[in-house]
Amino acid sequence: MLSLAGKCAVVIGGTSGIGRAIALGLAGAGANVVASSRLAQGVESTAHAIEAEGRKTLRVTSDVLDRSSLEELERAVVGEFGRVDILVNSAGITKRISTLECPEALWEGIMAVNLKGTLRGCQVFGQRMLEQGYGRIINIASLSTFVAFREVAAYGASKAAVGALTRSLAVEWASQGVCVNAIAPGIFPTDLNRDLLNSPRGRELLQRTPMQRFGAVEELAGTAVFLASDEASFVTGQIFSVDGGYLASGVNQ
Repeated sequence: MLSLAGKCAVVIGGTSGIGRAIALGLAGAGANVVASSRLAQGVESTAHAIEAEGRKTLRVTSDVLDRSSLEELERAVVGEFGRVDILVNSAGITKRISTLECPEALWEGIMAVNLKGTLRGCQVFGQRMLEQGYGRIINIASLSTFVAFREVAAYGASKAAVGALTRSLAVEWASQGVCVNAIAPGIFPTDLNRDLLNSPRGRELLQRTPMQRFGAVEELAGTAVFLASDEASFVTGQIFSVDGGYLASGVNQ
């Protein structure tokens, strides 16, 4: 059950934080995994970790702002492994700023990475999956797909749109063997948010989480492995929250 043996996975934004944890989780379940991002050092480090799991990989950088780099990544993976069974779109950025003070360029930059970057990944790799009649796409949504967080309107809008895109592609591609789902992580400390989680905002987030702790990124891997597996063959268009009960919670005190 939940074996990914013989499968080939690509994780875009897969060399740090949540993306890296998912990449290693897929490798641990038996898949050959290519974790790609803009930074060659991160690609190299994650490739070593995947190989330590006994899996095959490639070292290819990519940038979700550059469609041609994603096309080159797809060609390299197919050239080596013959197919792509699993795609995880994990690249994302955010910035806290008052909405009134948010420059249009910043808004558009966040949208370009979080929404258009996810769309580009789905288009480039989805075409191959549709041709082969099989695929599993996992997008990374957010708690802000469902609820608002103060002063991150651009991020929230982009992640709400990722949820809508996930459902739309699921409907379009379901009859052709491609399942499209998303994971909405709760609060997971990473190198990008550790300072924030030590602030009053972090303490409020912790108070609102019924498990009374933040998650470890490795706790996302099981959900990703399930959605990538053949056991999820009748699951599509869903957004799975892995949040310690955050979205279920009302008053915790």
